[in-house]
Amino acid sequence: MVRRLFLKDSSPIFIYMKTSIYLLLLLLFSLQLSAADRFVNFDSGDVLLNDGGGVSICLDARDLKGVAIAARNLAADIRKVCGAEAVVGTDERAGILIGTLGHSTAIDRLVKRRLLDGGLLRGRREKYIITLVGRQLVIAGSDRRGTIYGIYELSRQMGVSPWYDWADVPVARHDRIYISRGIYTDGEPAVRYRGLFLNDEAPCLTSWVKHTYGTDYGDHRFYARVFELILRLKGNMLWPAMWGWAFYADDPENSHTADEMGVIMGTSHHEPMARNHQEWARRRKDYGAWNYQTNQTVLDRFFREGIERMKGTEDIVTIGMRGDGDEAMSEEADTRLMQRIVENQRRIIADVTRRPAKETPQVWALYKEVLDYYDKGMRVPDDVTMLLCDDNWGNVRRVPAAKERNRAGGWGLYYHVDYVGAPRNSKWLNVTPTQNMWEQLQLAYNYGIDRLWILNVGDLKPMEYPISLFMDMAWNPRRYDAATLTDHTLGFCREQFGEEQAPEAARILNLVGKYNGRITAEMLDASTYNVATGEWRRVADDYMRLEAEALRQYLSLRPELRDAYRELVLFPLQAMSNVYQMYYAQAMNHFLYERNDPDANLWADRVGEAFRRDSLLCAAYNHDIAGGKWNGMMTQKHIGYTSWNDDFPRDKMPEVHRVETDGRPGGFVFEARDSVVAMEAEHLFACLPSSGARWTVIPYMGRTRSGLTLMPNTAPVAGASLSYRFSLGALRPSEVNVRVMVKSTLDFLNRGGLRYTVSLDGGQEREVNFNARLNERKENIYTVYYPTVARRVVESVVTLPVPPSPDGCHTLTIRPLDPAIVFEKVLVDAGGYKPGYLMMEESPCRR
Repeated sequence: MVRRLFLKDSSPIFIYMKTSIYLLLLLLFSLQLSAADRFVNFDSGDVLLNDGGGVSICLDARDLKGVAIAARNLAADIRKVCGAEAVVGTDERAGILIGTLGHSTAIDRLVKRRLLDGGLLRGRREKYIITLVGRQLVIAGSDRRGTIYGIYELSRQMGVSPWYDWADVPVARHDRIYISRGIYTDGEPAVRYRGLFLNDEAPCLTSWVKHTYGTDYGDHRFYARVFELILRLKGNMLWPAMWGWAFYADDPENSHTADEMGVIMGTSHHEPMARNHQEWARRRKDYGAWNYQTNQTVLDRFFREGIERMKGTEDIVTIGMRGDGDEAMSEEADTRLMQRIVENQRRIIADVTRRPAKETPQVWALYKEVLDYYDKGMRVPDDVTMLLCDDNWGNVRRVPAAKERNRAGGWGLYYHVDYVGAPRNSKWLNVTPTQNMWEQLQLAYNYGIDRLWILNVGDLKPMEYPISLFMDMAWNPRRYDAATLTDHTLGFCREQFGEEQAPEAARILNLVGKYNGRITAEMLDASTYNVATGEWRRVADDYMRLEAEALRQYLSLRPELRDAYRELVLFPLQAMSNVYQMYYAQAMNHFLYERNDPDANLWADRVGEAFRRDSLLCAAYNHDIAGGKWNGMMTQKHIGYTSWNDDFPRDKMPEVHRVETDGRPGGFVFEARDSVVAMEAEHLFACLPSSGARWTVIPYMGRTRSGLTLMPNTAPVAGASLSYRFSLGALRPSEVNVRVMVKSTLDFLNRGGLRYTVSLDGGQEREVNFNARLNERKENIYTVYYPTVARRVVESVVTLPVPPSPDGCHTLTIRPLDPAIVFEKVLVDAGGYKPGYLMMEESPCRR
């Protein structure tokens, strides 16, 4: 940490020496760190900010409006942290002095007196300095956004997360706020324009806005909240929602609010000349065709109106054209037409602004087929930013060649964590792993794409973490490498959940990103993973374990942290985990149905249960989290895709099949796997009752599935038997070991043990007395009794000869000789048995 050097002598030479040393240390400091070091502490420090129970903030009345808005937010943040009354005024003796170089008399005076080094700010872009001058905390910016970022850096270090509103992260209370001496700065951003694109906003964002604001569009109240988030994340740009909304036309205060707050507006890749597509779509009958060949006059007037409306702002103008509704203009790239469009658009820009076109920032988006125009040789003026794109799935399509990188307008990147299009929409949850985004963004930066980065975030929620990662990388793409990337996740979780909970939350969040990144919910179906090899079960179990771990952490959190945890970690995990359980159940249902196995019906029921739980999870997000604050935000359809889009009325339960049964047990035929046949006791081929008892399944009994016994257990057992049918396929062993697992029932009749017989294909029976030594006699108590009753089962092994069989099929028969024997599992070992507490997984079977 850099310390401010204070000398007792206040002569000009000492002031000069102090400033020079101060600057040198700052430069050394900035070489090592890419973000401001910590200067706020709650235990001790050089200056107590809230000394006397109040905090005064000085802001020059002629400073920029966005700075004043941020200063008022800072006052509110201070009240949240320590309860002190914080007031914004013009008294230069205030505890906090905020100002923009050239717009604040007090800041300019400090620079003139060399108490603040103006050289650190002059000519810089979006840079701030935070330091103590005497006992006054000074936040100075090179421009309005630099000052705003400095203000929000103080808020952030006091414990106010940028996500305090959009993810309900609570603000921890502290009695004291101390400031340490030194000079603190983040430097300048690596990427000049850093922004978000609200897109594909129906039904979620539109529903939430309707519920929250009562409007059918986003008005300035809504956008002010978005702008504040962007600025707290050190972004500076927004492409507004455009499916059904028109940012400029719906509410004239939208553009005014953006300009006041200091957020640069643009329009999406297919909305040229600061016009929203809805402005054309709503009047299509009046305007005619969106066709420059046939309707140039109307389109030029339409374009001119857009530039007239945005002139005087920092807004970036999209140039070029795509087809009506974000589609290709034509099958072939007509470069001559596109060249004419761009030339005319720039002529309009120059005419309306009365300045050369190059003085108005412009971008040409090479999205999808528009890249073909560039590949065919079309070029735009050097001052235009060339916006390259990913493939909509997070893979950069193109980077500029070395000879192309030095254009004055630079290169940009349009990146997606939300997408509508083939092969399927991806709108519901974040499915972009941290590592994928980091790898592609640093690749883009390394190849010279550093003028503009824009991220398609759909409805904004639930994309909170990738938004933070994107904005942090846009500020400094090289802050993290492969070895330290998980530190970003850790830092994010520390900011939201505190030091103690951060490591576990970060571990879970990283795994959620990894697991969700395997395939989107919209692409997932019963055929994605292999059910026969156990792959489906493994991935579904991965989710269930992680969900259990997240729930365990959720319960350990302080109550005020739980809403944020549900939004950022738990819901995305539970929602996808449940979808995995649903499709795994469907896969099992289909697998067993093909084998006429009645267990298919159990899995069909599980599909229905998971489908219902999906709706309950989404309803809880809408109505329970934060007292219903996000009502409407989780209404996206995601189950029932048959083509690329979500043009179906509602989520549809996956198709299941049911096996018709007559209510009688039996009919199972098993197949050997790895020279072993493992069979649950209830999955028999046939059974015979005794004269007074029937075979009864006791569900959930034992180590695996169930128990099977004769009931009532007071009736005679003569004549009762169980038969198990299995195939050894091409195996032709001379003998097999039959392992029978029964419950550890004691010799309650005092007969010297309970017995059953085992035979194969009608051969000689072998009698088994499984509990003769299961008693507390001296010779048995420690060697047999205790170890057995503690494990609750008795496993007996019988070696039987294998009679010849033309088709490899055999029938194993078990006949009880005493009552109350509970059978759990039967295993036929032809040489492949591997010891295990559960006697191996059940073999494939049919019915």
